Amino acid sequence: MTAWTIIDAPQEEVRSGELGRRLRRFNYAVVGEYLDSQPVWLSARDPDDRMVGGLRGYVFLYWLHIDVLWVDETLRAAGLGSELLAQAEAKAKALGAHSAKLDTFEWQARDFYAKRGYREFGRIDNHTDGYYLAFMMKKL
Repeated sequence: MTAWTIIDAPQEEVRSGELGRRLRRFNYAVVGEYLDSQPVWLSARDPDDRMVGGLRGYVFLYWLHIDVLWVDETLRAAGLGSELLAQAEAKAKALGAHSAKLDTFEWQARDFYAKRGYREFGRIDNHTDGYYLAFMMKKL
């Protein structure tokens, strides 16, 4: 029987990135070396320099992972979301991504993404208060 202790990771360990380095060494043996994740962060600002939209994601292992896409309510359906998404996809392609993925709740933007070529490949039903979480992807 092996004995171990599980603790909250000390801040030094978190800052050092040791866990990630160990996982990368394991992965490199299978798929070869690859770049660290590369951020894809875009912000949209109005003439008064207020944020009216933005996208936060990253490219990792040739995929764009979209974490957040938000557009101010007053500008929805004006094309800003489409422009943010298109620019993020173009930036990701330039960084070597061949595909994109994201998740979105049914009350958020599933239809928006579907109209822009994303297809649902899975979902978690009743994720939150009876709503499902959709997982979507697109070939870039």
